[in-house]
Amino acid sequence: MGMRSGMRRVGAWMAGAEGVESHVARRMFWVALTVRVLYMTLAHTYRVRVLLDHFQFGWEMGRIARALATGYGYADPFNGHSGPTAWTPPLYPVLLAGVFKVFGVYTARSAWMILAINSVFSAGIAPAVYEMAWRCFGRDTKGLKVALWSGWLWALYPAAIQFAVHWIWEMSVTAFLFAWVLVLALRVRGIGTPGSAQVQTARRWIGFGLLWGAIALSNSSLLLFMPGCALWMVWGPRGLGNGIGRRLRNVTLSAIFFVAVVSPWVVRNWYAFHAFVPMRANLGAEIYESVRPSNHGFPWGAALPLAETAPDYLRYKRLGEVRYSKEQGERAGRIIAAHRTLFYAHAVKRIYFFWVSVPHPIEKSVTVEVVREINYAFLSLGGLLGLLLALRRRVPGAWLFFWAFAMVPLPYYFLTVQARFRHPLEPVITVLIVYLFQSAELPRTERRSMAEVQA
Repeated sequence: MGMRSGMRRVGAWMAGAEGVESHVARRMFWVALTVRVLYMTLAHTYRVRVLLDHFQFGWEMGRIARALATGYGYADPFNGHSGPTAWTPPLYPVLLAGVFKVFGVYTARSAWMILAINSVFSAGIAPAVYEMAWRCFGRDTKGLKVALWSGWLWALYPAAIQFAVHWIWEMSVTAFLFAWVLVLALRVRGIGTPGSAQVQTARRWIGFGLLWGAIALSNSSLLLFMPGCALWMVWGPRGLGNGIGRRLRNVTLSAIFFVAVVSPWVVRNWYAFHAFVPMRANLGAEIYESVRPSNHGFPWGAALPLAETAPDYLRYKRLGEVRYSKEQGERAGRIIAAHRTLFYAHAVKRIYFFWVSVPHPIEKSVTVEVVREINYAFLSLGGLLGLLLALRRRVPGAWLFFWAFAMVPLPYYFLTVQARFRHPLEPVITVLIVYLFQSAELPRTERRSMAEVQA
């Protein structure tokens, strides 16, 4: 009974507290989850390649999870025992380590379970997409049509499913958290609430801090958007308006809970490295890989060789992660200073590739790769055009989506680009694509109705 009650409370929260039909959101979630788990099971995507000692089973996160599960602590992101690490934030490796403890390290059962957990988070985005849409576009027939199409598109469209059922990585968890941050922001601003009054409750601001703390521990690159999101929530249509003291109190309360979530990780890093490492310790190494001449601005694979006898790996092990990354960052700085024009040229290419088509090794066939690139570019183009239309028509929430589109990709423009980096934005892209095509359909319907009246 307790579990059922808890599930009902979660479902009610996900469906929104203002009376939208919760059964629609629940149906979207369960259909989306069923589709993902069935596909993963029947297509055997849980059968991970055993190359390089199962490195594709979670890559660096899988290695850290193995170290946690086998008693070495949060360590060893590559092959061999190299000591403590902060190469990736801890949320997903700790989750994966729990799966390893129960179902075995690098086993097929563990792979099935972690992909099923991915599927739960991915399916949980469908109700968020549904609520984002009806809050922004209304509860009338037109608005609910956009909401229903958006929610079901996320639930069933293959591009929304792929990361949950193929990748043992944090994308589905991060996208879930980010989608519900956006929903919470819309709720706080009162968008979609009768009367459009801002709902600046302490409870919602606490939830905002907790969600952003979880995002920081899942994919800290998204933190660049957090201040802008908070400012948008505080700043109403008429500025700060009345109740500025209460709003500042809520922001402070949210910041306290955010710090409470991330501070154990920061304290752990201080004791492990004797240095201040707020989230990750690998920035210098990643920048070096990005500007390394042999990578041509687009590094693939691990930032370190997996062979335990490789000179770079031995230097990493000898120096420790923080010092190694610092030295790599210094080397990267010298390369950038010597080839500044090339650095900016690669950044421009990454901007293009982030939205239009990410370079990808051809593993199956040229036809499959072409279809993938066309689909990827179509989604981005549709989302951007939908955003422009929403801004032009002053759709509530459009500026929140604009700042998400502007801020989330920024770190990747200057480091590297992969298709998975766009995934946190894809719930919003789904809503905006449906809005774009529904907006194109509605005028035709209206013209047809007028013609019938005139006849």
